[in-house]
Amino acid sequence: MIKTSSSPIFVVGTGRSGSSIFHRMLCAHHEVAYLNRILRKDPTGLRMHRFYSRMLGIPGIGGVLESHGLKPDEAYPYWNQAFRGFENPVRDLTADDVTERTRKRFTEAVHAITAGSRRRPLIKITGWPRVGFLSTIFEDARFIHVVRDGRSVANSLLAVEFWEGWQGPGSWRFGPLSPEHWEEWLRYNKSFVILAGIGWKIMMDAMAEAQRMLPANRLLEVKYEDVCADPIPEFRRTAEFTGLKWSPEFERKLRSYPLRNQNEKWKSELTESQQKALTDVLRSHLELYGYVAPMQNPQSN
Repeated sequence: MIKTSSSPIFVVGTGRSGSSIFHRMLCAHHEVAYLNRILRKDPTGLRMHRFYSRMLGIPGIGGVLESHGLKPDEAYPYWNQAFRGFENPVRDLTADDVTERTRKRFTEAVHAITAGSRRRPLIKITGWPRVGFLSTIFEDARFIHVVRDGRSVANSLLAVEFWEGWQGPGSWRFGPLSPEHWEEWLRYNKSFVILAGIGWKIMMDAMAEAQRMLPANRLLEVKYEDVCADPIPEFRRTAEFTGLKWSPEFERKLRSYPLRNQNEKWKSELTESQQKALTDVLRSHLELYGYVAPMQNPQSN
């Protein structure tokens, strides 16, 4: 049974999926406790973290604190204290990776970030979903999967400094390519555009595998495009799913966020041949998530 008064909420996404803005907006809810940059710089700084978390609810002070660098953060150094390999595993973390020591330390680390009225831990992670690992430790957790068109994700990854694909798949965190993915990459002359797209597919497949092991009432799928088009219905769904109370104040804060759908940038920043190749390589997954219409099979004579 979900204990909505204290059960953690995990926002997961492939990276460049829109999970950051979704998470930041959800952090505006007065019941959630989230990590900030204090714990990235000093993973042992829980006392200061909780002090500032309590001050976030004071009118006029919360906005000032955020503007001075206390914005929501993934703060992986904090989680690495509980499980050393959490930040950069070469494969997805599953239930088989949970030891009793890990269970104890991770449970303590999650609930230690709560302070005052902020009793619901809200945690964002990107890359490998780690859902099998986390759902084993937190049997009452809720997961929100933020999905975005893989062509936009691939194009965006090529522009950020943390993408590791430039050295080839032997040097990135997603592990060696399967024979099928290796053949795809070779077919397109080891294109980095294609490699970024393959990375998106690998993450989406890992999420699908984890989702098969999870009861349907524990995971909500949210599309970046839908949030940009009209965030209120999507966050109402999220509030109902997580058990967070809806309030006029929360809605006002949500409406104050400037949202602009960036999904069309891949069409102007990639060449026509790159666009076609990327769509071809990702087609099965794009069809599955409704980003392209299924191809019509030619009628046999």
